[in-house]
Formats: sequence, structure tokens, C-alpha cells
Amino acid sequence: MSGQHANYARRTKVPPERTRIEIEDLMRKRGADQFFSAADARRVWLAFRINGRHIRFTLPLPEHPSAQLVRSRWRALLLVVKAKLEAVDIGITTLEEAFIGETVLPDRQTVAEYMHPQIESAYASGKMPPLLPWYGKEAH
Repeated sequence: MSGQHANYARRTKVPPERTRIEIEDLMRKRGADQFFSAADARRVWLAFRINGRHIRFTLPLPEHPSAQLVRSRWRALLLVVKAKLEAVDIGITTLEEAFIGETVLPDRQTVAEYMHPQIESAYASGKMPPLLPWYGKEAH
């Protein structure tokens, strides 16, 4: 997706650090007990552990992001997290289901990263993708 609809929070003055803390506080209230954030020139990562599962969001950045754009993107990430938590709070979904795409697998890919090519293949071929690998174990 390009930045064509990047109008959310386009005038926010809230610094990314404060938004990160807001997200961490929301997740801490839900039981998250570990947090991690990092960045490079192209993206920002925000991760936490909740209910024994590691969750990771990747926030893409354009090639030369302005400070305003970075603030706006962080606010959009907060909106996503709040929406997922609201869905959990009112019973639309469970916490695990709400964050399934961002759940980190043992190979450090998220479920979404792992499944994306399989979903594309399933739609192209009409065949279901295999389940998660058994890592050498036989199914019973």
C-alpha cells in the first residue's frame, strides 16, 4: 500500500516514544510481561509477550520519513492495537485470535508472514495449504 490514504493523525504532536508507552500500558493491563522495540531506516518493530506468546508488529516507513509521518504511523499502530483489544473486550474474538497474524512462530516469522505465500498459492491452485510443519514429528 502506498501512502495515498495516510491521513490518520497527520497533525499529531504525540511523540513516538509516548505512543509506544501507551501501547505497552494497554498490553501490560492485559497481561503482557515483556516488551521490545527497535528500528532501522525502513521500519520499526514493536513486540511483546502475552500469555506465553510473542507478538510482533512491523511498522513500515517510506524511504525518507519525516518526523510527522513517523508520529502519525505510530498513532495508527495504536489505533490498530486499541481496535483489536476492543474486539476482545466485547467478545468478538479472543486475545489469541485478535493477534494471530502478529504471533511469532519458532522460526521468527509471524503467522501472517508464514501464511501469506500459502494463501496466495491456495487461491491460485484451489488447494488447501499444509498445516504448520510438525518439525519431524509424525501426526497421530
